[in-house]
Amino acid sequence: MTASTCHFTIAERKDLKKQMNPQMKLLLICLVAECVLAASPDQVLAVMHKVNNWQVAHPVMPAGDRNWERGTWYTGVMSAWKETHDRKFLDQALAWGRQHEWQVGTEPGGANRLFCAETWLELYFVKNDRAMIEPAIEWLNTNAPNSPAGAKRWYLEAWGLNRTYADSLYGAPALAMLARATQDKKYLDIMQAFFDDVTGELLDKESGLYYRDARFIGRRTANGKKILWSRGNGWVFAAIARILEYLPGDHPSRPEYVRIFRRMASELVKRQGADGLWRVNLDDPETVPEPETSGSGFFCYGLAWGIHHGVLERSTYLPAVLRAWAGLSRNVSPEGRPLRGQQVDFEPNAVKQDSTREFVTGTFLLAGSQVYALSTAE
Repeated sequence: MTASTCHFTIAERKDLKKQMNPQMKLLLICLVAECVLAASPDQVLAVMHKVNNWQVAHPVMPAGDRNWERGTWYTGVMSAWKETHDRKFLDQALAWGRQHEWQVGTEPGGANRLFCAETWLELYFVKNDRAMIEPAIEWLNTNAPNSPAGAKRWYLEAWGLNRTYADSLYGAPALAMLARATQDKKYLDIMQAFFDDVTGELLDKESGLYYRDARFIGRRTANGKKILWSRGNGWVFAAIARILEYLPGDHPSRPEYVRIFRRMASELVKRQGADGLWRVNLDDPETVPEPETSGSGFFCYGLAWGIHHGVLERSTYLPAVLRAWAGLSRNVSPEGRPLRGQQVDFEPNAVKQDSTREFVTGTFLLAGSQVYALSTAE
């Protein structure tokens, strides 16, 4: 599609609208969307660098941290590298891995310990250096209550809570990656048991979305609506995309992952705000009407990934991706600070305009990486 086909005067657009039926209007939206994407890979990359550079200059976590907040940021850094091949992202991730000698996280929660390992594994696929994945293999074989070698439900929420929680599934892709890296299917078995247990307890079959944890099952807001936390569902939606990227095509559970992913996608676009972003309670946006960017970043990433990899229908979901990316981009300060990201939490709560964390940057980079991939595919 050439740039000349994307140019319409205001008068021409008004005249076209009068003549169009709904199907033609949808087609025009998709065509214009493709024009926008085809024209803007440099702009997408520029804003990704702007946000990432701001975060590098304004770290939240201590220098020696490698746990879930920073781990989420770096999944975005690596996704940016994979799609743009911009060496700056790769060098940043390599430096972080070398600093920590490729060790898993230090949190008591077993699933959270794998967030950083996803970056080590994706670096392994670039460098083919076994030292990058040996510590994760060793830890997974450790007889401990937060490791699969030591406990059946090693992924439960820590600090004495001992409950399944949706966020934990973001650690599951590390196991799919490790299975590919080692050609050992036992990691897929571990992942499957983990995913099935959490999904069996927390997936709400009526809505097709996840409760954050069992405390919210059956609870209602003051408006009588379910409590379905945006970022909690974001962890899951993004995790399934990342699992599918590494799961063998003939794996018997692959169709079920695809089914859940597609159902989530169809439900998420119904709940997208007019500004392109989602609210913290997906089923009751009125409880906190302000837009929120960390959940929205995950959703933009998952939807764009699904289109990019042929899992989601382009004509259906591309307009939602474009609206989401426009909304995310509007919520970046002139200096590059991502805005309106809910703080560390476990349920829908108020969001301030200047609120952000390192994981908010991660979701922005994840979204940008796939929008960039779609734009360059044009």
